[in-house]
This record gives sequence, C-alpha cells and structure tokens, in this order.
Amino acid sequence: MLRFIYGEDLSEFPKLRDTMFRDRARQFSERLGWEVTVDAAGEERDQYDAMNPLYVIWQKACGSHGGSMRFLPTTAPCMVNDHFTHLTDGVTISHPLISECTRFCLAPDAEPRVAAALMLGGAELGQGFHLTDAVGVFDARMVRIYGRLGWAPTVLGTSGEGRDAISVGLWEMSEATRQRMARKAGLSPTLSRHWFDRAFGTATSLPQAVSA
Repeated sequence: MLRFIYGEDLSEFPKLRDTMFRDRARQFSERLGWEVTVDAAGEERDQYDAMNPLYVIWQKACGSHGGSMRFLPTTAPCMVNDHFTHLTDGVTISHPLISECTRFCLAPDAEPRVAAALMLGGAELGQGFHLTDAVGVFDARMVRIYGRLGWAPTVLGTSGEGRDAISVGLWEMSEATRQRMARKAGLSPTLSRHWFDRAFGTATSLPQAVSA
C-alpha cells in the first residue's frame, strides 16, 4: 500500500522507517556509489530528512519498505535550490505550487509495479494539494524509467553526458497523469485516493518544512 508520512511521524512506523533508510544506503551508497552519509546502523540520511519532509512510501505486506521518495516545498530550503542551480542557469525554483521530489528509492526486491506506484503517489499529492508541478534532480538511469512509465519530465538543464549525466526536470501534475499512473501500477485510482484521504483528510496545501 501507499503511505504518506511526514518525517516527524516516522517514529510511529519503526520497521518501515528503518528499512527505508537502509534501502537508501544500499541504493545510493553501495550500488550507485554516491557520496552520501551512512550511519553505524547502515542507514542513509541527509540534512533534508531533518526538515520534516513528506515521504511517499510503498509499504510491503510484511510492513517493510518497498520503495519511497521525499517531498519538500520549494519555498523552503531544498536540494535543487541549494546545490543544483548550476543546472538551471542560476535560477532558483520557488513557488507554493511546486514541490521538490528527491531520493527516489526502490527496495532490492521491489516488484516491477512499485516504481509506478510511487509515481502514482506523487500524482496523488499533486491533485490533493493542487500542485502544478514537481521539480527534481535525476541521473541518466532514471530517464528510461520515466519514459517507460509515460511521465517524463521537462528537462530544465543537464550536466555531463551518457551515464554520468545529471539533470533537473519539471513533472507537470494533472488528473490525467494520476489516472495513467494508476493503470501502470495496476491499482485502482479510487484506492490510491483513499490512501491519500486516510493520511490527510481534507488537507489542500503542502505545509512548510521546518529548518533543522
């Protein structure tokens, strides 16, 4: 199932929390070789995890992490504006209706549909919080995934070539996209909306992150 959980509430789901951060370490540090911080427990976190982000998480039937991504408002400190403006010609992206999505992670044993389910979760946020777009930094390996899912971003800037390319992109939010991602994930859009409503009720805007 999809879970929508703020950082301050992760303690209510210890198994889900711990397996998510461990899977992030496996993907970003061990498999991709990124320069990220992994603690003694084998968990990967950065400064943005301390800002009460909103996590979209696919929870497996056993209660552990199947996949996840992290959202922060662009009107607060976020990765794309703090570290990647060289990809946007120095332009910062800051708007209450644009959220940043980072740390797209899949568990080593994730089902093929989990990537689409996470994108569906992002689309649910877009419709539920009336966002116009999501912005994110992505590497070359993700281009194929986004293309296969049928929700490719508008690329704002790229550095590097081939497998070393890093880009910033915008994903336009729409109801049509939500429906398409539900079909790709093999999930009912009514069910995914139920998961969103269970988490937020009548929420209509993405709250501001808190500073570390």
